[in-house]
Amino acid sequence: MFLDLIILILLVIAALWTVMTRSLLRASLGLALVSAILTLIMFNMDASLAAVFELSVCAGLIPVLFISVISLTQPLTFKEAVEHMRSRMARFWELPLIVLILGVILVLLSAKFKAKLPALETQASARFVLWHLRQLDLLGQIIILFGGVFGVAVLFKERKKRG
Repeated sequence: MFLDLIILILLVIAALWTVMTRSLLRASLGLALVSAILTLIMFNMDASLAAVFELSVCAGLIPVLFISVISLTQPLTFKEAVEHMRSRMARFWELPLIVLILGVILVLLSAKFKAKLPALETQASARFVLWHLRQLDLLGQIIILFGGVFGVAVLFKERKKRG
């Protein structure tokens, strides 16, 4: 129980850092960190198939695509960066407070409701689960993968036109 609480706190801190950081590169690395911590939670909940997909796609592939896209963008000047940071802080200043309030509410509610995962009645193979029970998840991952590849291809095409 104590270890679960520490992992959840680390997840919230990593998510807040990802949203609040000024650097796109740090935000991409933060996304990978959040996904890696979420993978630990999923393995702990015996959702190993979902954890493997989370680790491979969300902690591996997506940040790599983001970092490759970031490397193709123009950096901001110091003045633009300061202005961007000010506008970002103006939009997100209340986010840590909201997360803290929601965390307290969830802790208070969890004392009242003891949520448990349903027990698996049968051990299904990963192939059966993936192709027959989790088709929508598979479709979502395929769409995300093609979207990332398409985005990188468009950026390379635009860069080639300029150069």
